[in-house]
Amino acid sequence: MSMEILLDKRKQEIVKNYVPDEHSLRNLADFFEMLADGTRLKILSALSISAMCVNDMAVMLGLNQTTLSHQLGKLRSSKIVDYRRQGKISFYYIKCPAIEDILLSAVKAAN
Repeated sequence: MSMEILLDKRKQEIVKNYVPDEHSLRNLADFFEMLADGTRLKILSALSISAMCVNDMAVMLGLNQTTLSHQLGKLRSSKIVDYRRQGKISFYYIKCPAIEDILLSAVKAAN
C-alpha cells in the first residue's frame, strides 16, 4: 500500500535535504544528551558569562570539585568546552559560540 504525499515537490526536496543522515543524527543526539543534565547545564550557564577556573566554578555553583571535574571532562570529551592554561590554573570556556545561542533559545523555550 503506497501512501500519497500531500506536501508539494519543492518542500519534499527541502525535507529530504534538511533531515540529517544517521551519523549526524547520532552526533546530534549525543550533543543533546550532554545538555540533558542539570549539573552540566549549570556549568554551561556559568561559562556562558565568563571563562572560569574549577575553584571559582565550585564556589559559585555550590559543587564539589570532584563532581565539577567529572562533568567538565564529559563536556570536554564532547567538544562542548575547552580550557586554556594560565600558569598552573586552567580556565574553562564554551568552545563554540553557537552553544551559547542554543542555551539562550532553550531557556526562552522552557519558560
